[in-house]
Amino acid sequence: MDILSEMIGTIRTGQVYARRIEEAGSWGWRYDEFTGSGFHVVLRGQGWLLTEDAPPRALRAGDVVLITTGARHGLSSQPCALYDLPPEPTGALPPLSGPADFEFLCGAYRLPHGKVHDYLTTLPSLIVASSEAGGSQAATLAEMLLTDLSAPRPGAEATRSALADLLLMHVLRQWLQENGTADGPYTDDPVVARALRHIHSAPHRNWTVAELSTAADMSRTAFTRHFTRVLGKPPRDYLTGVRLSRAARLLRESDAPLAAVARELGYSSEFAFGAAFRRAYGISPGRFRNGSRTGHGVSAT
Repeated sequence: MDILSEMIGTIRTGQVYARRIEEAGSWGWRYDEFTGSGFHVVLRGQGWLLTEDAPPRALRAGDVVLITTGARHGLSSQPCALYDLPPEPTGALPPLSGPADFEFLCGAYRLPHGKVHDYLTTLPSLIVASSEAGGSQAATLAEMLLTDLSAPRPGAEATRSALADLLLMHVLRQWLQENGTADGPYTDDPVVARALRHIHSAPHRNWTVAELSTAADMSRTAFTRHFTRVLGKPPRDYLTGVRLSRAARLLRESDAPLAAVARELGYSSEFAFGAAFRRAYGISPGRFRNGSRTGHGVSAT
């Protein structure tokens, strides 16, 4: 299983929300942190992307902003400080008094349980795919999603989810072509990259720190310290996250018994698997499976 497919399968356990937003004149919204991933597609006009620690970035029609791990950010008609913007409205926006001069598609995968895939945490928190580099395909996907949102039809839930998946995949592929590789989690650190390739190729294996440090050609102590500094968690915690992310996908997409899922991911028993899953997701594997099948979909908000 390639890493991008695994990542998409994990965030698909959440529910996708999407809506079209039109603005005119002076406007701006702050999008606060959430658990999940999101996107904005600029359909018409020009605006600005605002963050906490980077200069404002100009956006134009065809640009796509991918929020990999639900980071706080803002969109505005002009450059300003992020915290000068009001929080995004939760209900319907009031109608415009005149024609819109900026239009965008806003969407998000919100995860009610657990956290985003570890792969996404190795990427920048905000990725912008420029309209000058393959933006036409993203614009086409956005228009198809908008059409489906405005005219509900049979099978709309599956169609919308698929279109949202394709949009995210397109942006990630484009960014990776320009900045890295899709063979494993993105990192420009060669030591950590070697260890990650081992983990992601066989997450069911009970990798020891000694084995991973040997693969990285470092001592165990130095490797653990270096790995934790680069990725923000020790090697064993990272391995657990990869296992449970893959388990979440298996629970949603297969009818395999829990004991079989536990064995496939390298757990000694269904009990050990269930305990680890509850610690990470705050819910039992069985309840997670039932909830992901009844609550998944795309909603217009």
